[in-house]
Amino acid sequence: MTAIRLLLVDDDPLVRAGLSFMLGGADDIEIVGEAADGDEVGALVDRTRPDVVLMDIRMPGVDGLTATERLRGRPDAPQVVVLTTFHADEQVLRALRAGAAGFVLKDTPPAEILDAVRRVAAGDPVLSPAVTRRLMEHAAGGAADARRTRARARVAVLNDREREVAVAVGRGMANAAIAAELFMSLATVKTHVSRILAKLRLGNRVQIALLAYDAGLLEAYEEDGAERGDAPGGG
Repeated sequence: MTAIRLLLVDDDPLVRAGLSFMLGGADDIEIVGEAADGDEVGALVDRTRPDVVLMDIRMPGVDGLTATERLRGRPDAPQVVVLTTFHADEQVLRALRAGAAGFVLKDTPPAEILDAVRRVAAGDPVLSPAVTRRLMEHAAGGAADARRTRARARVAVLNDREREVAVAVGRGMANAAIAAELFMSLATVKTHVSRILAKLRLGNRVQIALLAYDAGLLEAYEEDGAERGDAPGGG
């Protein structure tokens, strides 16, 4: 079994020590480095080649948001899980839009942080539909209408089947559940997800979900379900 290479980024040495103690004891986790500031991350990533970066969002100097944006703009970028103290925070949403694969709260039990790292390393986002909705509602404001207009223009390039898959991803469904609901093979679902990412120039499923919310696709799905008498579900 190949260990997941993990880089810890937090300005508090006690937090880093605690995370290292909690996560480093797992057989499938290797702590390959630690950083106290976002400015150190690029060079550390070059040197240590982590699979996942656990990134504090608030740090003096270069914060976790900026560091995430820099990382996700690189080829072969590691996955990023944001560490935060708030469920609903504009900076968290910006980090997710920049390509972070999810976030965990700093007071999350160690087993759940470990599970988040494993899931992200396996390509699964760490973000439930309910949390996504809270984040989107938190960020709603004067820019919401303009954001929706831009998002609808972007998703217009998707064909009908790709749009259905994008909605299912936005609902938090795994590929197997999407395949069952839309009567596709698992391989076909994976192909559609890859095409959606390429067409929309996105980095991961979280960004598909956020764009689906921005464009109002999830609202349209729920309204259609209400008209049919269905109960919108998730996976």
